[in-house]
This record gives sequence, C-alpha cells and structure tokens, in this order.
Amino acid sequence: MNLKTITLSSIIALSLASTANASDGDIRFDGFPDFDSSLKEFLPAFEKKTGIKVDYLMNNHGDHHTKLTTNLATGSGAGDVVVVDVEKIGPFVESGGLVNLSEKYGADKYAEKFAPYAWAQGKDADGNVYAIPVDLGPGVMYYRTDIFKKEGVAVDAAITDWDAYIALGKKLKKDDIFLIASAADVAQAIIYTTVPDGEGLYFDKDGNSVVTSARFVKAFTVAKTIRDNGLDAHITAWSNEWYEGFRNGTFATQLSGAWLLGHLKNWIAPDTSGKWAVSNLPDGIYGSWGGSFLSIPKQSKHQDKAWELIKYMTINPDTQLSAFATIAAFPSNITTYGDPLFDQPIEFLGGQKARQVFANVAKNIKPVQPGKGDHVARSIILENALMQVLDEGKDIKEALAEAERLIKRRTRNM
Repeated sequence: MNLKTITLSSIIALSLASTANASDGDIRFDGFPDFDSSLKEFLPAFEKKTGIKVDYLMNNHGDHHTKLTTNLATGSGAGDVVVVDVEKIGPFVESGGLVNLSEKYGADKYAEKFAPYAWAQGKDADGNVYAIPVDLGPGVMYYRTDIFKKEGVAVDAAITDWDAYIALGKKLKKDDIFLIASAADVAQAIIYTTVPDGEGLYFDKDGNSVVTSARFVKAFTVAKTIRDNGLDAHITAWSNEWYEGFRNGTFATQLSGAWLLGHLKNWIAPDTSGKWAVSNLPDGIYGSWGGSFLSIPKQSKHQDKAWELIKYMTINPDTQLSAFATIAAFPSNITTYGDPLFDQPIEFLGGQKARQVFANVAKNIKPVQPGKGDHVARSIILENALMQVLDEGKDIKEALAEAERLIKRRTRNM
C-alpha cells in the first residue's frame, strides 16, 4: 500500500480523527491511511463476532514508522497490532521487539494461504514468522491504449525485452511523448525483480553487499540509456507534474503496483477512464511494488486479542476482498484469487480483466529474504547513487563502488 498520495491537510485531519478513536478499546491498531477506510468497513462485523473492541491510531507513513521504531526501542507506546511497510519489514523483524508468531500461535500452518514471496518477507533469518502479509503490490506496466493504437504498437512486442521497450520510447519521442515519467523506475524494477537465488535485494546470505554486481550495473545501464536518449520526462512520482502527466498523456507507460489503479481511477486521472490497460513488466520479469504486514509488539498486553484481529484481516478471505474493494489493497491471501471479483472487467482499464493479471504476477514473484540493512542500502542506491548517474552523468561502476563503501560503513554495527 502507498500513501504518498495523502496531502498534509488530510494527514492532519485523519490523524486527529483517528486519534479520537484510540481511547477506550480492548486493543489498538496502529497504521497509516488508507487502512482507516478499510477498518471502518469490517470492524463492526469483527467486534460483533469476537466481542473485541478495536480503536485505531493513524499517522502518515513516515511518522508512523518513526514512532514505531521509538516504541519498540523503549518498550512502550505501540499499538497491539501494528502495520509495517514492506520497505521497512527487514529491520523491524530483526528488532527483537515483535512477537514470534510461529512460536506463540503456530503461524506457519497458514503459509500456503499466502503468496510465497510475501510470506518469506515476514520471517527472520531462522525462519520464524514475525509479520503476516496483509496486502501486496504486484508489479505491472500501465500503458495508454490510445497512444499505443495511434503509434501502431502492440504491447506484447513493446515489452519483449528492454531493447524493445527503449525502441518504443524512441518511436514515441518523435511525437513528443515520453516513454515513462522517470528512468529511475526502470532501474528499481530491474533491481527488485532479478535477484539471483541465495541473494537478498542488496546483500547475500552472509550479509555482504552485492550492489556492485551485474544486476545493479544492468539496472543503472538501462535507466541511463533511457535518460541519455531523452525518453523519460524527469518527473518524480507523487508530484503535481506526475499527476498532470497521467491526465495529459505526457508519458505512455508507468511501471508500478496494482494499487496505482485505485489512485488513477479515484483522483489522479479519472477523466482518462477507458484509455489505460495493464500488462506484465518488460523483459519477462515478475516483481513486487509495495505491500504491508501486520505484527504484534511484545509490549502488547492483549496479544491474543491482537492475533484474532490479524487473522481476521489476513486469513479471512471476506476481509481481504473487502479491503480490495474499498482501498484497492491487493489480497495477500491467494485463496481469494478464484473469487468472481477477479473475473470482473474494470471499466477504467477499458473493460480489461486486470485483476487476473495482478494475480498471475503475484503467483510468479520469487521469494526474497529481506535484510536488516535494506532500508539503508535502498536510500544510498536509489536516492543517491542512481540520481548521481542519471542527473550528473557519474560513471556507473564508480557510483556503485562508492555506494558499497557507504553501505558497509552504515550497516557495520547492525
């Protein structure tokens, strides 16, 4: 799930409203928008069924994780159930502040109900489960069908490999249309989806950095080729320019998660309904673009009740489908994928049965074990080294070597 779409004013309003709901309940749920919209839908039924009253406290994405870090470190202040974003899951699982759900509740027996890659992300190095996936972000390519039709391009041909994707960009450029908002998204896709067996995103099984490997060189090279040929719009995600780009057809494709559909349809570009469709990512890759987990802090005094809520939100297919319908949170529970909802055409995507595409991607993503230093490495690689290459023309291997030195320094004591 992604909430960078929430404005400051709405964050304040949501936090104030949600804080008011965090007072007298049996247990408290700590998360970030738009979880509150989903909770409002299913909590009445949950409370009626179990007799457990649930209050919730919502903070914006960054503040929520900062607060949770402090809560776990000090041993107080956390809710009974807490949400953790996939980009933060590694360090939180290894923090020592969460309940071992395998040991206390036998969570491993539910493994087959979940996408394997997401289930693996909630485990520690010893294979114990500390976090249950609640939603996924299967990675897809959104594309403007009207632009593809005008250019006479078949989407399957355009995503055969990265060369074909770049060739599409060169064709579009002649008509003053960009291939994608930012070349950085392509680098991220390659880094996240081509992890060799036995490696994590940024570290090997022994905790050694792998950011100078061929995978990162390729990711940076493809992104740089796109940038050097003037094929991306230099537009940062979640900016006003990004929103306008979707509305005006400034760029023809966007690599993202299934959740982007809800944003496009509901507020970013509702007037473009019928002009979009989704496909697999280019080059035959399958990957995740977001996702969230639920955990129980050890400090909770109501752990059994908290576990009941987690089960209701993840193992119960009806709740998973409710969240899918309410906030476009793609189900982590794969037993839902046969529901008739997945066969319904989506008007915004020109009648495409896109949920089938999302489900197929989710089933094909390979498990990747998160590492304690992933959040540090991600910042150094995607927000620093990659930008130096794309914006400043820095040599790729030099940028990656420098990034590796920084990663080793900053993760030395983790």
